[in-house]
Amino acid sequence: MGEREEQILNELIKDTSITSSKLADKYDLSRRQLGYTFQKINNWLTESQLPEIERTRKGQFIIDQSILTATVTSKVSPISNREVILSEVDRVKFLLIMILGGKEPLSLAHFTSQLSISKNTVLNDMKQAQNHLNAYQLEIQYSRKDGYQIEGDEFQARKVMIWLANDIILHSDEKEKLHEALQLEGSLLEQFHRRLERVENKLHIEFTDEKLMTMPTIFSLILRRIRKGFQIQPLSIRYDELSNTKEYQATEEILYDKSLPVPEKLFITLNLLTGSVHRNQLLIEDSIPDLVPAIDKMVRLFEKNACIIFQDREQLIDKLLQHLTPAYYRIKYKLTDAIVFESTYNEEFEQIRHLIKRALEPISEVMESKIPENEITYIVMLVSGWMHMQGESMTEKVKAIVVCPQGVSVSRLMFHQLKELFPEFVFLDSLSVREFLTYGLEYDVVFSPIALETEKNLFISKTMLRPEDKQRLRKQVMLEVYDYIPNEINVDDILKTVGQYADVNDEKQLRKELYAYIHRDENATITRQLSTSMELDLHEFIIPKHITLRESVPSFEDAIRLCAEPLLKSGHIEQHYVEAAIRHSQEDSYIAIGPHVAIPHAAPEDGVRQVGMSLLRIKNGVTYGEEGHQIKLMIMIAAVDKQQHIHALMQLMKVASSETILPKLVQANSKQYIHQLIEAYVRGS
Repeated sequence: MGEREEQILNELIKDTSITSSKLADKYDLSRRQLGYTFQKINNWLTESQLPEIERTRKGQFIIDQSILTATVTSKVSPISNREVILSEVDRVKFLLIMILGGKEPLSLAHFTSQLSISKNTVLNDMKQAQNHLNAYQLEIQYSRKDGYQIEGDEFQARKVMIWLANDIILHSDEKEKLHEALQLEGSLLEQFHRRLERVENKLHIEFTDEKLMTMPTIFSLILRRIRKGFQIQPLSIRYDELSNTKEYQATEEILYDKSLPVPEKLFITLNLLTGSVHRNQLLIEDSIPDLVPAIDKMVRLFEKNACIIFQDREQLIDKLLQHLTPAYYRIKYKLTDAIVFESTYNEEFEQIRHLIKRALEPISEVMESKIPENEITYIVMLVSGWMHMQGESMTEKVKAIVVCPQGVSVSRLMFHQLKELFPEFVFLDSLSVREFLTYGLEYDVVFSPIALETEKNLFISKTMLRPEDKQRLRKQVMLEVYDYIPNEINVDDILKTVGQYADVNDEKQLRKELYAYIHRDENATITRQLSTSMELDLHEFIIPKHITLRESVPSFEDAIRLCAEPLLKSGHIEQHYVEAAIRHSQEDSYIAIGPHVAIPHAAPEDGVRQVGMSLLRIKNGVTYGEEGHQIKLMIMIAAVDKQQHIHALMQLMKVASSETILPKLVQANSKQYIHQLIEAYVRGS
């Protein structure tokens, strides 16, 4: 075999899952060249009395176990004694880490000798290396005295160096070549390895296997940069946050004989924190006190969204805690780009990722940052694995989407109503029609107030569902999806039967309790735990001082300004929020949620300081929209996020469709009476 054939076969033996397209890209081969290469490899295998390697139509390889066994046990050796030539990508990595962690000043001659390439190839690789450094605002410079150097912020330079060391050591067979190129002393590396293991036992922390493999090299490179005069700036890392951690103690134990300034100790501590696992959960709770309840809340939200209940929840939370503790420091100090995912995932994995993202808000609040995609992938892996372990699968669940053209608030309300009506479905998203046309996830059912072109089950649903609408829609959907109609138990029939044999002191309360029992949800306790801490009722938002009474108003725009005044005075909103709400009402007529009720609003970023609502009663009404709605109740909504006001908004939807309370609110003559009516309706419904 020739050199190219040896490289390709060696690559296949290292990674049997690699595809022909990836091999062609890595070694810059055409389809014909790759085919010719495999013809030569198979000829060599036949001569060695081994089966040939086969290729599938999808470009994957079928390699007989006897080939792997023969090469591992050295019965045959496809690799000659001559040095394997690095690909361009690997050369760029070596070039960068040699500049960052080299022992002496480097010239072109060093690179040509170490990497076995020409000067022109080195110069071309330098351009590729600079392209990689641009994202870190680092620049390759050359001088006769110092050779090639990388200039810029030292924190960024260290990030690149550590990423390269991790990548080369963990993802290739070039560890020895790396140590040779950097002239690292084997005795020093072994010393650091022994110290890491000793510290684990002494301080009751556990480093990941990957950290134990890479940290001795990284320690050596950091110390080398410090000796060369490259040091971390003092204000880059907060002392008070890291100095009381077990990892800071570990740094001092491992480097006890090295005289290091405090910022350097903190930097090394940070890198230990991103790869350590505490054996004692109390230590984690002390260092990041809000993380455990945030994980618990995230898991509950995911359970609710995915219609599942995790077995052994505490163990799952502990697993997530072990990952998210080092992730906290990776995210806080922008070290997450050290983790790279190259794999593609199946549809179920992407659906779980989608639902995880919707449940991540509690974690983001603790992290004080958006969670990066690569960290989310780790979380999805853990949750997905836990689901499969207990026999749960997204593919077996009915997945639904809601497509509504009637503005954000109405769309969300419709989404929440349907989610309550069909607790056995996984509701993926609420979409506009344009979003629906390009939606990427797999789904089974579509709910929409309008006809849509789709091959999936489409159910036309009103945006506001009355009790009889809900009953009719549920029967229709269950018959279509599951081929049966669920038995409905009539509460009134039960009350009549009970009344024949017993005295009922509070029929209204009994009706409510019976209905709640018949339509109970196994997740109800979870739902209540979430709602009690997060959700306010409608009457808690619309308090008397937020209510305005008028017989008439000149225009709909004037009505919005009047309605907004209480929220402006109380500091819930800024003036430009009112202007944005007026513009929005002119563009979107769907803020009318009934013939006499409108909910003007704008986006949170348009000037909302605090979540709130205000009500304007217009006894004679004001005309709005092309349909000529006579609006008599206007409720301005100021939302800071997508959640806090939804519970109250759903109660408002019921008020808007009620034939009993709505006329009373319009005719009411005092703010206190309106508030009492709303509170009584909410508590009684």
